Amino acid sequence: MKKTVLVTGGAGYIGSHTSVELLEAGFDVVIADNLSNAEMTAVEGVRKITGVDVPFEKIDCNDLPQFETLFSKYKFDAAIHFAAYKAVGESVSEPLKYYANNLGSFINLLSLMQKHGGGTVVFSSSATVYSQPDVLPATEQTPRKPANSPYGNTKQMAEDILRDSIAAYPGLRGIALRYFNPIGAHPSALIGELPKGVPSNLVPFITQTAAGIRECLNVFGDDYNTPDGSCLRDYIDIVDLAKAHVVAVNRMLEGKNKANYEIFNVGTGRPVSVLELIRTFEKVNHVKVNHRITERRPGDVEAVWADTTLANTELGWKAERSLEDTLRSAWAWEKHLRGIA
Repeated sequence: MKKTVLVTGGAGYIGSHTSVELLEAGFDVVIADNLSNAEMTAVEGVRKITGVDVPFEKIDCNDLPQFETLFSKYKFDAAIHFAAYKAVGESVSEPLKYYANNLGSFINLLSLMQKHGGGTVVFSSSATVYSQPDVLPATEQTPRKPANSPYGNTKQMAEDILRDSIAAYPGLRGIALRYFNPIGAHPSALIGELPKGVPSNLVPFITQTAAGIRECLNVFGDDYNTPDGSCLRDYIDIVDLAKAHVVAVNRMLEGKNKANYEIFNVGTGRPVSVLELIRTFEKVNHVKVNHRITERRPGDVEAVWADTTLANTELGWKAERSLEDTLRSAWAWEKHLRGIA
């Protein structure tokens, strides 16, 4: 019998790609999203790619009575929680908005899972919990440092809420996946990253600049203690990241988890600088990205990348797509959006 997975925030960037991978792995999926930072085109893209008329429920996960209607309508074996605000800068200027939404929605999900018989939860966490590690690469045992933003703090707090809830309520199991920097798009170019307004992530800014929508890309600092002076990050292909969620759900449903609460880093283990990313994008796509060096941006971490040993050996997952292929997919998605030949 097929298992059913609830994907909150499933119309978003990571949620839509994960929904595709879940469906292709044989799961039934229910996408829930309030569309505050997503478009129905993503759900339509999921349906086109998979050929499955995946159910979509327009639900605000912060509205507990409304959210609970889903649990009356469907029986969920697992849930993956993506429903959260994610703009670091906005979280600094509007912290209460972020604490209310990101924590409230997750508490509601755990409450409903526990009330309706328990189950398996995968939480969308982040490498921001490490801030600037004293030792690189970051392992799952790397100490969490005080967050640089309310957004980062909501990730740390939600991890703690998940851990404590699992300890208190029999039947709940959970995995927190700490993402590094998701980039790229589905190879079909039918779904990808769709920022509203000015992008807060690097690759959409690169693609929009290459497409002529943005005049110039700012590189914030070239005087860091890195090989070319720009910040180092671990850029993970969005499809590889989505597949990690499928593996995590299967691990718990099949009873292979070593503990009821586990944490895994999801990255490539390879640091790439901002300038290297731009140069690689230009090379593989044969386009120019107008960019300039500006002052450092407050709050930016100099370097962070993953030690993925635990995910590779224990979870049985590994990043597979090359940086070049990922950047080709990002440009194909941008051209699809803009109708560029």
